[in-house]
Amino acid sequence: MSNGTLHHLRSAGVSLVVDCSGRGLPRVVHWGEDLGALSEAALAALAHVQVPQIGSNNVDVVVPLSVLPEQAAGWLGTPGLTGHRAGADFSTSFSVTAVEPTDRALAVTAEDVTAGLELRLEIELTASGLVRQRATLTSRAEPGEAPFSLSGVLLTLPVPERATELLDMTGRHLRERTPQRHAFTIGTHLRENRKGRTGTDAATVHVAGEAGFGFRHGEVWGLHVAWSGNHRSLAERTHTSVALLGGGELLLAGEVALGPEESYTTPWVYGSYGRHGLDELATRFHDHLRARPRHPHSPRPVTLNVWEAVYFDHDLTRLTALADAAAEVGAERFVLDDGWFRGRRDDQAGLGDWYVDEDVWPDGLYPLVNHVRGLGLEFGLWVEPEMVNPNSDLARAHPEWILATGDRMPPESRHQQVLDLGHPEAYAYILQRLDAIVSEYELTYLKWDHNRDLVEAGHSPTGRAGVHAQTEAVYRLLDELRSRHPRLEIESCSSGGGRVDLGILERTDRVWASDCIDALERQTIQRYTGLLLPPELIGSHVGAPTAHTTGRTHGMAMRAGTALFGHFGIEWDLTRATPDDRAALARWITLHKELRPLLHGGRVVRGDHPDPALWVHGVVAADGSHAVYALVQMATSVASPPGLVRLPGLDPEAEYRVEPLPPGARLKGAAYTPLPWWRDGGVTLTGRVLGAVGVRAPVQHPERLVLVEARRVTD
Repeated sequence: MSNGTLHHLRSAGVSLVVDCSGRGLPRVVHWGEDLGALSEAALAALAHVQVPQIGSNNVDVVVPLSVLPEQAAGWLGTPGLTGHRAGADFSTSFSVTAVEPTDRALAVTAEDVTAGLELRLEIELTASGLVRQRATLTSRAEPGEAPFSLSGVLLTLPVPERATELLDMTGRHLRERTPQRHAFTIGTHLRENRKGRTGTDAATVHVAGEAGFGFRHGEVWGLHVAWSGNHRSLAERTHTSVALLGGGELLLAGEVALGPEESYTTPWVYGSYGRHGLDELATRFHDHLRARPRHPHSPRPVTLNVWEAVYFDHDLTRLTALADAAAEVGAERFVLDDGWFRGRRDDQAGLGDWYVDEDVWPDGLYPLVNHVRGLGLEFGLWVEPEMVNPNSDLARAHPEWILATGDRMPPESRHQQVLDLGHPEAYAYILQRLDAIVSEYELTYLKWDHNRDLVEAGHSPTGRAGVHAQTEAVYRLLDELRSRHPRLEIESCSSGGGRVDLGILERTDRVWASDCIDALERQTIQRYTGLLLPPELIGSHVGAPTAHTTGRTHGMAMRAGTALFGHFGIEWDLTRATPDDRAALARWITLHKELRPLLHGGRVVRGDHPDPALWVHGVVAADGSHAVYALVQMATSVASPPGLVRLPGLDPEAEYRVEPLPPGARLKGAAYTPLPWWRDGGVTLTGRVLGAVGVRAPVQHPERLVLVEARRVTD
């Protein structure tokens, strides 16, 4: 609906009302719950009632909050555009010259004649109810004028006064996406990433919501920057009763200088709204991703990765035995990890020399590849194309291909430096080597790693900052490689979960959520990665009984039950597993394959259980006919026995048969006394009762995870 200046975009229970009246940049009048069909008069009234009075000692005009805030309009918060032209034009004043509305989108063109700049804004409401924005800035200066040195573009969305609490993520290697919450007070909560990749401590989704919001309750508004390099997001509240979320790329000094007719386009900045909590916010991201043409639609293969089984010890006999064991338990893909290329006996040498090591593999990889494929498994390979060891033939031959300031090398990390893919010859070399390897072995899968932050990432020999160019070059490289090999799937791994964003997901098929596969740690990591990504895009593997990264020991139910709710895989030397363990793992893999259509196509739900020691999460079929839940004992509860656990997301009017689901239903131990409904094999209740009252949770000792299944009762 539009009255010419006010545009009402509606989709999936969300309304976005954008005011394009006057000459100033667009303002969002409403982003949130669907307002229904509104007449032109109602739209005008909606905008009118929101105009504030002018406060004392402020500027003498009403200050609008545009999607790109400008100081020229009186805005004194974080500016939307920062930059200058030889010191001038530090503050822009854009006038709209054209508005092009479509069904669920607007394209707005504006210009600042004095600054010699043109701005094009794209504002969309997707089919799943996500808002997404991006901007293109073009210099219209005359030849000979100084370039416009761009420092940053920030795109914003307003949130209402009732959003008084913030949630975002932090973390580190082996503990990614750890939630943090605090009050949304006056001031700016700024999350900046300067690591040259998305970051293990990235905010991921920056959420503002009603006090005490949870997964199933409270209004929430969230923002995500779809960019794999330096970026920032912020939540800002002013003393003038304005609150907003904003984000964009973080540009280093001198990275973007626009000469005549040169342009810069921001990454997409996404906004997601949940009327009833974080699950609804996450579902909008999930539905959007699943609707993409390139989203993986074939069943996600159960994947065995050899890293924690063999590390750098590549031996054909050992690896073929591991492949045999993988096939025996039901794996569908075998991935050879780090250590297959020249000089790579540890992590101190060889990166950049992307040739099969003739000493370890005198016949190439063919003996292993042919054996794996003879078992009916796909074959995949690990690569880290963006990095180089100083101890490599490549670094010795081309030190000018390393990202550096020009007169010194950055500190090493993992004995690595970063290869400058913004250098045309370096880019061409990496593309040629990857293309050759994929072609020779007809690979269908690459695990693409990125194991260090970018420190002092400059183009040699000038030393000009190069993170922006590096990120764009990585995108081009991925796009070109997939264009040449349409069947190729790529996993985004970056020290585990250091590159998880919707920019990289436009070019890859899953992420490795963390190098930590301790199931207890993975419960939190996967829970909050799931705010952005659906389960089929999150690699989750069953490790050895004792986790390599933490030394913590878990039973099969906890390990496999955690991996069940992602893109299932194995990271374990199965040749050393007992026959009983291998048989148990095979049963879990069989269950995963049976449930795969549900797990990778249904709605993810998480319960707001009052006891922080007991978590409930699951997946509900889109039609509400079938659901699977995990009841996870995260710690020892203060109270014993546990209370009632609600099962969220079911059709309130339908009846469901709820039963323990093997193999994740075995309970044992001296502390366990069978529950009547569990001992009887199940119970039948309506979805309303299961969601509002729940069922008594079994004591989970010593096993820490059990599964329950709910199936709608047919008439």
